[in-house]
Amino acid sequence: MTLPASDFRLAQPRDVQAAVALRGEQASSRFLAGGTDLVVNLRHGLENPALLIDLSGIDELRELEVTEGGVRIGACTTLAALSRTPAIRQRYRAVAAAAAAIAGPGTRNLATVGGNLCLDTRCIYFNQSEWWRRSNGFCLKHRGDICHVAPQGQRCHATFSGDLAPALMIFNAEVEIAGSARRRRLPLADLYVEDGRAHLALGAEEIVVAVRLPPAPPPSNYAKARVRGAIDFPLAGVAVALAADSGQVVTLRIGLTGTNSRPFLLEGTEDFIGRTLDEAALQRLERLVQKQVQPMRTTLASANYRRLAAAALARRLAAEIFAHSGEA
Repeated sequence: MTLPASDFRLAQPRDVQAAVALRGEQASSRFLAGGTDLVVNLRHGLENPALLIDLSGIDELRELEVTEGGVRIGACTTLAALSRTPAIRQRYRAVAAAAAAIAGPGTRNLATVGGNLCLDTRCIYFNQSEWWRRSNGFCLKHRGDICHVAPQGQRCHATFSGDLAPALMIFNAEVEIAGSARRRRLPLADLYVEDGRAHLALGAEEIVVAVRLPPAPPPSNYAKARVRGAIDFPLAGVAVALAADSGQVVTLRIGLTGTNSRPFLLEGTEDFIGRTLDEAALQRLERLVQKQVQPMRTTLASANYRRLAAAALARRLAAEIFAHSGEA
């Protein structure tokens, strides 16, 4: 059962600095872009801000620029627009595929790049109605004192389930962040922390302004396992960027989502450089993925299924891209 959203004020700043200033003035406030996740959380009583800061009127956040130096994607670019952009579809296939795989068409027309990157973590003990959560004594992420997934621990294991992050990470994407004092850039991978309660390395008043992609990307793709073939969040999502020459791997980067409290780049892929991606190598890749993902009982699917799914997706995508590299 959903509840009526609590009373709040709505502010509509015209530029980034005004939005940041409003956030700094009101501790109980949230940025609102597409609202496809936030509004649901409001109705479930998971959010109770006194002020919503609507970002839809800020032109800078909606800009998508393609130049010889790469691509700059404004944080309020919709997922639908991102997936349809020719330069993204042709040069950054994993990004277009990830954007097109999120939810359904109606949601993609509203949901934004920044919103998906800053998506709150999810768990079957958290994303429930108020009465359901109350009957279970709430949880470590919200108003409770234990994580029902790992009751003996002190860390929330809610899972990050955004699709775009790993697809952008494999291109060494950077994010532009604006705060009250300055703007800064950092690798997208550094935006995330392995903690379900506080998984974003953002200051209280900071906002993601844009994502930057470098030029000349390697071939790539993205795929995910989910309960239904549409709409659902990933149980495991995998992005692969792979370039090969003369039958040997030149570049290999793999991003993962849906299994941990943060999206992350697989470590150890440099060991495949200069080698062919034969059956033995693909089996090593599967084992590498299984060792590094940390799925817990945060979804209806078992942790072991999600671990195996992540490994299988990584193997399949890497094998397909490597096979096609020989056709160039």
